[in-house]
Amino acid sequence: MNKTVELLRKIQIHPLLWMVIALAVATAHFIELMMVLLIIFVHEMGHGAAASFFSWRIKKIALLPFGGVAEMDEHGNRPLKEELIVVLAGPLQHLWMIGLAYILYLNGIFPEKWHSLFIEYNWMVLLFNLLPIWPLDGGKLVFILFSMNSSFQIAHLRTIYLSIGSLAIFSIVLMILAPLTLNVWVIIGFLAFSLHYEWKQRRFIFMRFLMERYYGKQADFRQLKPINVEENEVVGQVLEKFQRGCKHPIIIKKVNCKETVMDENELLHAFFSEKLMSAKIGDLLYTY
Repeated sequence: MNKTVELLRKIQIHPLLWMVIALAVATAHFIELMMVLLIIFVHEMGHGAAASFFSWRIKKIALLPFGGVAEMDEHGNRPLKEELIVVLAGPLQHLWMIGLAYILYLNGIFPEKWHSLFIEYNWMVLLFNLLPIWPLDGGKLVFILFSMNSSFQIAHLRTIYLSIGSLAIFSIVLMILAPLTLNVWVIIGFLAFSLHYEWKQRRFIFMRFLMERYYGKQADFRQLKPINVEENEVVGQVLEKFQRGCKHPIIIKKVNCKETVMDENELLHAFFSEKLMSAKIGDLLYTY
């Protein structure tokens, strides 16, 4: 019950959304807008409920004039399985909504006109969210997929590159099919701005990932994945090999071919507390 109350407190409505609602009333499209908002609300609450179940830090669940967002205060150090469930919890809501709408329609509770629109809006929101474009659910799934075999930094960059390409293809298709649809171009503009911001903040996002790994709650890493390095490699270069969902023993190969193992927390301590950002990894052996 407490988690439910806390989740409901995170709901925010963007001020511009009230203007959109007023416009919908004035143009006799209020019911259609309410359908879309209900679908988006349930979708985002699916993300929020799953995140709350895993005790994630939820910043807000916001309804926007052109969609919604469940914003978490997590920075890539939760288990990938958890993140996969949280991401999928949104799209899965559409399945039961479609099923329930069909049952209500068969029982004569949901008129055919509104049932058809509700199903259409559900599929539209679902398929749009599954596009491989950050920060849509499809983009987050791509990030998780890349993170399984790549470092955080490489997975993040690949996600951005793929998102840019997917957004370009999506825009070209819409330019051909619906060149005069204003709402679509507003959403494309929002996605383009989000990708531009993500690109500009990529270094900060990586630092936040490392800081959360060092200062934040210790995650339950299920996979131990050693990182093999030479002793003349720089601390920053080694940190760029860190991967989500893994605990990294640092195996340092010395010039005399002997190997020494360093815990990742020692490396993070040297980076953040001792400010040894450009030090060689071999020099840390004499410190620890």
